[in-house]
Amino acid sequence: MQTLYEALTRIVSLHGARPFLCVPPREGRPYLPEGAEVSFPGMLGAVDTLAEAWARAGWGPGHRVALALDNHPAHVMHFLALNRLGVSQVPVNPYYLRHEMDYLLEHSEVDAAVSLPWNRGKIADVSDIPVVDWADDSTPAGFIPPPAPRPAMDREPGLNTEIALIYTSGTTSRPKGAIIDNDYAFAVGKMYAEHGGALTVRDGIERIFIPLPYFHVNAGINTIAMALLKGVCLIVPDRFHAETWWDDLAASRATAIHYLGIIPPVLMKAPPSPRDRTHGLRYGLGAGLDPAIHRAFEERFGLPMVEVWGMTETGRFLADSHEPRQIDTRAFGRPLPDHLLAKVVDDAGREVPCGTAGELVVRAPGPDPRQGFFKGYLKNDEATEEAWRDGWFHTGDVVIQAEDGMLMFVERAKNIIRRSGENISAAEVENALIDCPAVGAVAVIAVPDAMRDEEVFAAIVPAPGHAPDHATAEAVLAFARDRVAYYKLPGWIVFRETLPVTGTQKVQKHRLYPDGADPCADPAAIDLREAKAHIRKANA
Repeated sequence: MQTLYEALTRIVSLHGARPFLCVPPREGRPYLPEGAEVSFPGMLGAVDTLAEAWARAGWGPGHRVALALDNHPAHVMHFLALNRLGVSQVPVNPYYLRHEMDYLLEHSEVDAAVSLPWNRGKIADVSDIPVVDWADDSTPAGFIPPPAPRPAMDREPGLNTEIALIYTSGTTSRPKGAIIDNDYAFAVGKMYAEHGGALTVRDGIERIFIPLPYFHVNAGINTIAMALLKGVCLIVPDRFHAETWWDDLAASRATAIHYLGIIPPVLMKAPPSPRDRTHGLRYGLGAGLDPAIHRAFEERFGLPMVEVWGMTETGRFLADSHEPRQIDTRAFGRPLPDHLLAKVVDDAGREVPCGTAGELVVRAPGPDPRQGFFKGYLKNDEATEEAWRDGWFHTGDVVIQAEDGMLMFVERAKNIIRRSGENISAAEVENALIDCPAVGAVAVIAVPDAMRDEEVFAAIVPAPGHAPDHATAEAVLAFARDRVAYYKLPGWIVFRETLPVTGTQKVQKHRLYPDGADPCADPAAIDLREAKAHIRKANA
């Protein structure tokens, strides 16, 4: 097989009318409130109809199409239709603000967009590319794409054809576009399918509940690829809904879940219920589950929650899926000789002894270390080669490896905050805050958050004439809300007279608080999480 489309045609021949996608019912949702289920043959029929429409309009290799379809099944339909033709999709994060959307569309050089009606304005306001609406009553047979802006390249889609451009935050204020191809998708799909242990996936049987967005590789690439190899059903709600979690699982007959760190603590807060043990789940896969509640969660709900490590750039992931799992630690698995090699190195690239903290570096087995990884950062060869120095991909994550090979997460070396599955560039938030009249200097760091894994914490030196009080903190938040998406806003602000700096005036973030101290416990820290939540609701 050379493309995901070919994997779809193969799985139809093997599994017939089995379900592929399920959307649980959700009253009040702006799309499919009664829910929907699409079989593998139904998906193939829709994909072929859409692909033929795109082809008649001249689309093919060398073109890119933005998909602003949220978690609607139409996203997967168009993705696989474009995949058949060799067209790359650029998934759109609907929470992007105007300037973020402008950058995505301009940098990616997309040629058109398919959008749910409520997302159309977010694209049309910043770009003159043609936008085609998709509504609940839209059908593949009625879809009319715009004419291609130029002739397609004369080549057949294959393993190395770009299928997606996924933007991921880096240490600078500009996100980087990671180029994904079919080889990447097959590599991660095969790895997921073969992990085994607690992550054993039964062919044609599993129904995996994934409350994550299609604009991330987890739901949008990795699990789709695995489902096309194993013939399993993906259950994709619009997002995580704590109040109906167990009802949604029951209604969709889920046998497994994907989670983020925010989900387990929310579920643990609910009072005990008979549903705690009648859910039918076999495993959970995710990252960010606090070791302090990991064992208690598994004992209460009776399913293994398998912590994994992965990145947009790597696709493939490591998982602590084989017994004895080390759920009281930040363990995330061992290197896999057949899929993903890993080692821990110092600043000079030298491997460090077991038990010593260092940077995690990974590569593919075999002669090509980059096989199955992202193809590079769009328009940024320098960053690509820097990440791949010495023939290993440098993750920026600090880890420790035990004598038995188990890897344990320590901290992120990169200037990244991981909040509810979103990678947030601290530099981007700093750039948004520094222009506020009330801000004289700022340093942004990650702080632990019981529900969201991490939260954004800003240490600010107020500008002259501005008091270091709650009113000023709220003014900073109000200023920044129009400059970054809501989830990037500070959840905490602390005012300082000065920030610790080096002799060259570089901020030393590690000196903001002593080792082991919780910045949120600082009496001077101002909790803005509720105000941040109000902004999210106002923007919804």
